[in-house]
Amino acid sequence: MNDFLYKYRFLLLRRVVQITLLITYFGANAYGWTLIRGNLSSALFFGFIPLSDPFATLQMFFAGAVISMDVLVGVAVVLFMYGVIGGRFFCSWVCPINIITETASWLRRKLRFSDKKKKNPFSRNIRYWVIVISLGLSFFFSFAAFEMVSPIGIAFRGVVFGFGMGWLFLVAIFLFDLFSQSHGWCGHICPLGGFNTLIGRYSIVKVIHDSDKCINAQKCFKVCPEVEILAKVGKESVPISGACVKCGRCIEVCPSDAFEVSIVSMAKG
Repeated sequence: MNDFLYKYRFLLLRRVVQITLLITYFGANAYGWTLIRGNLSSALFFGFIPLSDPFATLQMFFAGAVISMDVLVGVAVVLFMYGVIGGRFFCSWVCPINIITETASWLRRKLRFSDKKKKNPFSRNIRYWVIVISLGLSFFFSFAAFEMVSPIGIAFRGVVFGFGMGWLFLVAIFLFDLFSQSHGWCGHICPLGGFNTLIGRYSIVKVIHDSDKCINAQKCFKVCPEVEILAKVGKESVPISGACVKCGRCIEVCPSDAFEVSIVSMAKG
């Protein structure tokens, strides 16, 4: 039992954090809990600490909305956290869609589906184009375009208020990741992941790969949702790029302990 807990320590802790957050948001709506109120784009922590998603706020700005001071403070708080930990930690530690896509990825490995037969069927750069399209649509139609269709928002509202037809969208993402490409949505299409990748480049907490310890077991390649970043690791001990979601799976599966979390200077990121 202890071996199991240690082997999956990051995965289990992430699930606890994700589910606890959803329960807390549900409790705030249903029972008036005051620990955190709002949603995953804009929230109030402890009743006085604002939290605002930078990408959602940028969409609002392009849509012509007047951004209030409390929202700007919330953006500053989130950017500070992202600057320390890395923007994509949200993807693996907070986002409820992560539970769906990682389940699809796990089942995909069990069924022995492989992406090797298809050479890059979807480019990871698609997410950056979706950022541009989202901001463009926000500008032309005067509303936060991606927030209207965001599966993150659909999953959140489903847990808090009831899913309705939102189940269909989430099932579609699961099936897309299962049959099309591993981590297809989060790693290739989701604009929030792409936006947070740009911010995470400058974080000071990073996963470090030590090539002296590496025995080339390749287990990290099987579980990493951003597997391309591992292929770019050099011959020296280097920090993994801003695309790293800080999920800890490479640390868990590596038999030689070649990965660790460390604080690095922004210049090395």
